[in-house]
Amino acid sequence: MMVAVGRFLFRYRNALFPFACLLVLLPGRALFQDPLHAALTGAVFALLGQLVRAGTIGLRYIVRGGRGGRVYADDLVTEGIYSHCRNPMYVGNILIVIGVAIASNSLTTVLVALPLVWFAYSAITAAEEDFLRGKFGAAFEAYCRDVPRWLPRLHGLGDTLSKSQFHWRRLLVKEYGTPFGWIGVLILATLYNLSHEGWTENELRVASLLLQVLAAAAALWLLVWLLKKTHVVVAD
Repeated sequence: MMVAVGRFLFRYRNALFPFACLLVLLPGRALFQDPLHAALTGAVFALLGQLVRAGTIGLRYIVRGGRGGRVYADDLVTEGIYSHCRNPMYVGNILIVIGVAIASNSLTTVLVALPLVWFAYSAITAAEEDFLRGKFGAAFEAYCRDVPRWLPRLHGLGDTLSKSQFHWRRLLVKEYGTPFGWIGVLILATLYNLSHEGWTENELRVASLLLQVLAAAAALWLLVWLLKKTHVVVAD
């Protein structure tokens, strides 16, 4: 059951993402009295998730797009961050979702979004593990015994980071859209919450600053997109 659900979610996950963003608009009891406190707390979690994703991609990248909309892998990757956690990209995504949910400052959003994202990634992971177990057999079983599925093993992480080459260009090309996505949703959710406060002079200043940050993020996204499309920057 979970494998079938995971295959479906894997295939249509990009199409479902915009609908998931609407969860930040769910009304509910406020988590913080000040929406900015919610935004700052959420930003910490989201940034931590982004760092996990950045470290994973920079050290050893796995193509997660599958083949023909289906789970697929040419080889079993066990290096880099994957030697400490079997699903570091999904751990990063979950942290980002936690951050955005907190920034929404709605208890309803947190109570709805977090179980949904946990179920979704549990199902996708089940589908991926089913494929990897069928293709790599004993090698994958040994990997599962040695490396935790979700909670990263921190022992030896310093050695992994110091002894591995970090691919900055690959990180830039592969990951430029993710930070713009969560920063945009987080800022828009914060502006939405601030609009309920009546727009005091201080809140107008904060809103102006947030819009400047959003504009800067959009400009950086566009710049990297153009560099990628014109092949000025390519993944190494």
